[in-house]
Amino acid sequence: MPFSFDIYQVLPEQQERTEKEFEYLLGKARSAYEIPREAFDGYRVKRGLREPDGTGVTAGVTRIGNAHGYVVNEGEKCPVEGLLEYRGYDLCDLLENCAKEGRFGFEECAFLLFFGHLPTREELTEFNDLLATLRPLPPRFTEDIIMKAPSRSIMNKLQTAVLSLYAYDSNPDDTSIENMLRQSIELLARLPVIAAQSYAVYRNAFFNKSLNLHNPRVELSTAENFLRVLRSNKTYTSEEAHLLDLCLIIHAEHGGGNASTFSTRVLSSTGTDTYSAISAGIGALKGPRHGGANIKVQEMFDCIKANVKDTHNEDELASFLYRILKGEANDGSGLIYGMGHAVYTKSDPRAVTLKKYARKLAYDKGYGDDFELLEAIERITPGLFDMYKGGHREMCANVDLYSGLVYRMLDIPVEMYTPLFTIARTAGWCAHRIEEYLSSNKIIRPGYKCIAKPQTYVPLDERG
Repeated sequence: MPFSFDIYQVLPEQQERTEKEFEYLLGKARSAYEIPREAFDGYRVKRGLREPDGTGVTAGVTRIGNAHGYVVNEGEKCPVEGLLEYRGYDLCDLLENCAKEGRFGFEECAFLLFFGHLPTREELTEFNDLLATLRPLPPRFTEDIIMKAPSRSIMNKLQTAVLSLYAYDSNPDDTSIENMLRQSIELLARLPVIAAQSYAVYRNAFFNKSLNLHNPRVELSTAENFLRVLRSNKTYTSEEAHLLDLCLIIHAEHGGGNASTFSTRVLSSTGTDTYSAISAGIGALKGPRHGGANIKVQEMFDCIKANVKDTHNEDELASFLYRILKGEANDGSGLIYGMGHAVYTKSDPRAVTLKKYARKLAYDKGYGDDFELLEAIERITPGLFDMYKGGHREMCANVDLYSGLVYRMLDIPVEMYTPLFTIARTAGWCAHRIEEYLSSNKIIRPGYKCIAKPQTYVPLDERG
């Protein structure tokens, strides 16, 4: 892939020479990073911290969240319907009761994750008031941190902003439970505003759009404030806000083993500050194999619509999906994004719930064909995967398959899909950070087998 160094104030021939030197070194370097596949098996390495059957290596114990998708019976992995629990409460029960009462539920779930119990009405009111008080950003934070050095990645900007909050904290390194909870609540309150304002600056810097920076309002929920700050006209419907609130609840927590939460726990085990630990979670979530998969689903969706003449023709659709599996279409990865999960086998409860609530809105808003295409992908892919790989494996749609369509129906730009995931997951990350720091009290340090052979030092002038 062509590349060019970002070298400033140099002559073109200097740039060319530098890149030629790097090309030479690149050729030398490739073999330095190759590890034969058999080395992993020979040393019984659990690649991805997973057993050969896909079950995860147990790395910790938690009270916060439980993502359950299989049972091990007499040493054999057995698929079951997916279950996701927050502090022992079924996610579906939390969602359905909030919907039944017609109220926003993300703040209640955050309270549950932080404090371990569902709040009373008085506790929830006080928690909401506290979040409202803390939503405004520190003085000149927008001008000095968000507006300077705009980033083409909102996720990277969120990392920068979270790390920068350290400088605005009068007590950043205190790891007492009181201080970590204080920092966690502040982050939960401020990240929606930081994300929405970062997007406004991004549009202005890279697309020459008018810069509209809005402030949150104290009487609004997290979902309402995000839509208000994000949109230039500050308007949204109650239906939109409640659907976004549902998305936030769904993404708030997912157990201790997912990549971003585990990253947060690893950093927390070192005794580092809250801002460093949470920024690690953001960096992990950005990856296309993790939170960034929702953007990959959207890109794949657009590719399918551009190349399949009749998406209602399942034979034609299956043929193209098979080409994707073989690495001949879409991004060449061989992945059908939005399908399969490391834990869930028969079903992902997040995808089931999101699909349920999105169906009516999709037809009401004219996205019925898109919704049916996603259903067809969900229906066809498992059989294609079995045919391509041989054998049979339980495979379900994961939450990313439907979240992109929901965000499109909410008129949320694709650049904000993963940042929205970040806003929600911050609740879970912060709870896991506190639990890791207070309960484990041991730095996470797995072993790595070094297979480099001993070398004899060669003096500089004698090297070939």
